[in-house]
Amino acid sequence: MLLKALALIISLASLAGNGAAAKTSTHLTFYMHDTLASTPGHPATGARMTTGTTPIPADPRYRFGDMYAIDDPLTAGPDAKSPAVGRAQGFYIFASQTEIALMFCFNVVFTSGPHNGSTVAVLARNLFAAEVRELPVVGGTGAFRGVTGYGLLRTQDYNVTAYSAVLKIDMYLRH
Repeated sequence: MLLKALALIISLASLAGNGAAAKTSTHLTFYMHDTLASTPGHPATGARMTTGTTPIPADPRYRFGDMYAIDDPLTAGPDAKSPAVGRAQGFYIFASQTEIALMFCFNVVFTSGPHNGSTVAVLARNLFAAEVRELPVVGGTGAFRGVTGYGLLRTQDYNVTAYSAVLKIDMYLRH
């Protein structure tokens, strides 16, 4: 009888330890449209907040310490006229004196679809010349409260004269 009671207690204890909800995985793909120069019909979505000190040898138009605030549209496809899914709101700063390496700090704010009203927070190094950059996800709100994960960032299009870029983001989340 004592052995049966002990076995039951051990079984219940192991069930209690596994009582946490199972993790859900979510894969999202969207496109970020970053525009630093306004053109007719296309307003800038990024604004320079500070001007850095030293031109970066890889591209002297930018300086170490340049900082931009962003409110970039996020779309379902690479075309700016694709359905909107949200906004990337935050900032980036040119954080290297020798290469185009940005420190990204932004929230993915979902404004439509099943994640409308939720956010995902990103804090990452973006080495612009790399084919694929990894963006650590450090949290979220709403449907993504307590989320962890990462995004893979690829440059879809870069227009040097228009100061604009379209970035493809594949985001892999666990929550």
